[in-house]
Amino acid sequence: MTGSAKATVFIDNERVIVTEYRFAVGENTGWHRHEHDYVVVPLMDGRVKLLTKDGETFADMKKGVPYFRSEGVEHDVINANEGEYAFIEIELK
Repeated sequence: MTGSAKATVFIDNERVIVTEYRFAVGENTGWHRHEHDYVVVPLMDGRVKLLTKDGETFADMKKGVPYFRSEGVEHDVINANEGEYAFIEIELK
């Protein structure tokens, strides 16, 4: 990923990768493809813009409410809030 969001890897072992993403206003992850199934846990309420090959959508995120996605997702995630946004991503190897 080549985005502007700050990615901090907390765990990377034979079973999982746990990464915190912190975004200033307008920052992004950069275009990427998920090579593993993953769970995202929002650290705050907020909204992200998702750019995919099919276009642009928005997702409302709720603090502490996780969601799961299967491997193969391709997108860029952008902070669509008026302030900082952050979430934890847990990739399952």
